[in-house]
Amino acid sequence: MTMADPIADMITRIRNGCRARHSEVSMASSRMKCSIAKVLKDEGYITNYSVSDDKVHPTLTIVLKYYNGRSVIETITRISKPSRRVYRGIDDLPVISGGLGVAIVTTSKGVLTAKAAKAAGIGGEVLCSVT
Repeated sequence: MTMADPIADMITRIRNGCRARHSEVSMASSRMKCSIAKVLKDEGYITNYSVSDDKVHPTLTIVLKYYNGRSVIETITRISKPSRRVYRGIDDLPVISGGLGVAIVTTSKGVLTAKAAKAAGIGGEVLCSVT
């Protein structure tokens, strides 16, 4: 059965894993999910991620990060949905929690943070926000 919104499923798995204090979460892999996981790792929200070598059904495993017993990810929310896409130009890219959080944006140059997209001079679809 196909999923209507696999990105929302990924975000929900990460949120639920953090709340249940799991060390890692697994899901079906895709290029978009791997790109989002790379941004989360580069920004320090997760420890690591890996993709299984299975050719038929590759699995993305994300190792969650904790500091002093609390999850580094406080909130992670989906912004753009299949029912309502949210596109922003360079001047309208969101600033999350006064710059302490991150907005993940898909652009013509790949999946970037809103800050990196603004520095590159491009806008795009705002996928999610993380604090």
